[in-house]
Amino acid sequence: MIDAVATDSSTSSNDKPRRTRRTRMTGAERRQQLLEIGRTLFAAKGFEGTSVEEIAAKAGVSKPVVYEHFGGKEGLYAVVVDREMRRLLDMVTGSLTAGHPRELLEQAAFALLDYIEESTDGFRILVRDSPIPQSTGSFASLISDIATQVEDILGKEFKSRGFDPKLAPLYAQALVGMVALAGQWWLDVRRPKKAEVAAHLVNLAWHGLDGLEPKPRLIGHRKN
Repeated sequence: MIDAVATDSSTSSNDKPRRTRRTRMTGAERRQQLLEIGRTLFAAKGFEGTSVEEIAAKAGVSKPVVYEHFGGKEGLYAVVVDREMRRLLDMVTGSLTAGHPRELLEQAAFALLDYIEESTDGFRILVRDSPIPQSTGSFASLISDIATQVEDILGKEFKSRGFDPKLAPLYAQALVGMVALAGQWWLDVRRPKKAEVAAHLVNLAWHGLDGLEPKPRLIGHRKN
């Protein structure tokens, strides 16, 4: 276990300060504390702008404690990013429970917007270019993973409407990418409200899909 110092600022009747008391933090508690501090700093300053010294100072420990738990700033950052990516992927894929395709689009849009609202720091970290390899990949690969979940839904819908189901991956990437980019914009402006943003995204996606041409053509001169 690792000691953490806590100072009791209250005084006795003769105005003498009480003795400093020491509390003990378990290794698991210390690890979680460092993850939370690192997450906040990485979101505010980015990977390069955050130092081990600052992380240690915020936690009230020495630099070796950070190295003991994570091997350094890179290790701490990797754990923070991996946790956030898994959480976002779980939220999106777990939300796809409806039977109707339009409601599925709504659920996917809400899941991403919910994550941005509930885990703003996490999303800020994810949308930055990671300076180190991640076991769960990059934000782009995460979006691709989510699009794969949508592929099957679109493939069935395409087939029932007489469209080529082989094009479903292209449309899945386009739809999920549209929501992800709109989410990055909404991250800072937070207007309009979440439900309205979701409604507009689904409006564009659904009515765009509803009016698809089986064999779209270009009207300009360029053909390749």
